[in-house]
Amino acid sequence: MDSDAALILDIKSGSKTALGKLVERHKKLAYRLALGLVGNKDDAYDISQEAFMRIYRSAKTYDSSQPFMPWFYTIIANLCRTWLRRRSSQERRMVSVDDVGYLLAATDNPESSLVKQESVECLRKALMELPFDDREIITLQHFRGMSYDEIARLLGIPRGTVMSRLYYARKKLARLMRHYYD
Repeated sequence: MDSDAALILDIKSGSKTALGKLVERHKKLAYRLALGLVGNKDDAYDISQEAFMRIYRSAKTYDSSQPFMPWFYTIIANLCRTWLRRRSSQERRMVSVDDVGYLLAATDNPESSLVKQESVECLRKALMELPFDDREIITLQHFRGMSYDEIARLLGIPRGTVMSRLYYARKKLARLMRHYYD
């Protein structure tokens, strides 16, 4: 199997086959990252597609001595930031409970399932009210399951900064969640 760096090298020389392999390898990750950051499945799909187009157009700027994933994540995060800036508060569309169904544990009890769905809906709303940087750090740690060290490498920040940002982001999220339950 070709490494990501090898595929980027092939993309630099114009290979659409290499781009196809890279898309197949990372399309689910790109979509889930975008979904966690923008909160809408259709927009997340568009953003993830645009991220791969950006890779194709800017492959020449990729430094093969650096890991692929932080570069790729930066492209996705920047697209999400741009999209969120453009989106007005009246146009804001949210993720439906089905879109975050992977957060729900399976249960045979309909009442329990409904309570969990309502909790997920409150969590989704609260997450979308957080500033981008807070939503980003929570999404990476809690919904992508990344360790502090993985997040630090991905974002290019020290581990202690990850821990600090996560601490304050959780406090903000808890405050917002209390608002929905009051």
